[in-house]
Amino acid sequence: MSLDPENTLVMETTKGRVVIKLRPDLAPGHVERLKTLSRQGFYDGIVFHRVIDGFMAQVGCPHGTGTGGSDLPDLKAEFNAEPHVRGICSMARSQNPNSANSQFFIVFDDARFLDKQYTVWGQVVEGMETVDNIKRGEPVRDPDSIVSMKVMADA
Repeated sequence: MSLDPENTLVMETTKGRVVIKLRPDLAPGHVERLKTLSRQGFYDGIVFHRVIDGFMAQVGCPHGTGTGGSDLPDLKAEFNAEPHVRGICSMARSQNPNSANSQFFIVFDDARFLDKQYTVWGQVVEGMETVDNIKRGEPVRDPDSIVSMKVMADA
């Protein structure tokens, strides 16, 4: 598979490497936000604060609690028809559809009940076994974290 370096994220975690293919065709605003925050080093050191076995691993809160986002404004929803299945990357949000900011989750298994209600912006193309090994919990005790997340073009 050929990856566009400008639309690929390389996430080094405490469990190993994960490569995510970005989908600007589905969610251009969300993809731009992920690239902007990655280039700022925002995700470096942030913990996986909510990891539910058989469902998903969530990350992107600077407080490690699921309560915060970046200094940038919230995003307008870009809901799409891409199914929430294993390896899909989607934005976390509050009850307000236009409240996504920096938090996202990676789906472990079929979660089609989320379809068209959360913005899918990418898919893990390498390292899903790494995601499978992230420590579980709600909240996670002694959580795993993103060591660094970079746009492949910059790496």
